[in-house]
Amino acid sequence: MTPRKASLIAAAGQWLIRAILVTLRFRIADHAGVTRRPAIPPVLWTFWHNRLFVVPYLAERFAPFRRGVALTSASKDGELLAALLNRFGVGAIRGSSSRRGAVAWREMRRAVEDGYYVAVTPDGPRGPRYSLNPGLLLLAQKTGAPVMPVRIRYRRALELKTWDGFMIPFPFSRVDVVFDTPILFGSVKDDAEFESERLRLEALLREDHESTSPVRG
Repeated sequence: MTPRKASLIAAAGQWLIRAILVTLRFRIADHAGVTRRPAIPPVLWTFWHNRLFVVPYLAERFAPFRRGVALTSASKDGELLAALLNRFGVGAIRGSSSRRGAVAWREMRRAVEDGYYVAVTPDGPRGPRYSLNPGLLLLAQKTGAPVMPVRIRYRRALELKTWDGFMIPFPFSRVDVVFDTPILFGSVKDDAEFESERLRLEALLREDHESTSPVRG
């Protein structure tokens, strides 16, 4: 998909997305100071891939004074997602473990150094669903930026037949969002301690997916 084609599709798609977003009732619990001034230091936003629908809007509506970028894949789908994110004022860093991984890694480190928040779906772009990739913790350790879990619960949602069970909240439903307390991951003494930290963060993010009521379609 060419950048121009992706931009045209994103231009049309954003209005369909916004038509749903404006009907939703958001309940925000901000334990990280995201919605308040002055700006907090750079953090790594993290949330499950299937909760992505509302995240660009969260950044636009509740933290418009913060600069942010998101990691997207280097695939055709990633091109479209990057164009869509741009419509909500969020930049994109393209890359994954299989394509442009090293370049994306450097760009994310540079973004943090320049004061941007970086958004990462730790089970994307190909899963397994609700399994936290260790790359997020490695990025946190290398940049010194804390990880901020963004916990999103849709009271009612349509669950698509995709690898992640992507969810689209029903119009007029409630969305509970927790900007959780940022977690700083320093150096660890061995692989066992690293795995313990990874599982701790994964368990924290898993808390909300079990309480959503999806309608599968």
